[in-house]
Amino acid sequence: MTEAKTSLKRTLVGKVVSDKRTKTVTVLIERRVKHELYGKIVGKSSKYHAHDEKGEYKLGDTIEITESRPISKTKNWVATRLVQKAIEV
Repeated sequence: MTEAKTSLKRTLVGKVVSDKRTKTVTVLIERRVKHELYGKIVGKSSKYHAHDEKGEYKLGDTIEITESRPISKTKNWVATRLVQKAIEV
């Protein structure tokens, strides 16, 4: 039996908001959740530092990040693939 293994690691899709550091990109993840008390849909966001070994992702790109072992004090995500290239003006 050769069944495809399903990964237990979390994956998120977000936008690169900073690519100034070497081998690191900052990714903004936005999500919409219902407020517990009032029931209104509100936007929440989180920023994650992701490892980008080749430095291929640039500001404005939409990328997928995957959870990994801790790489540094703040970095425990790895940039896995490009979802959409940034629109250049």
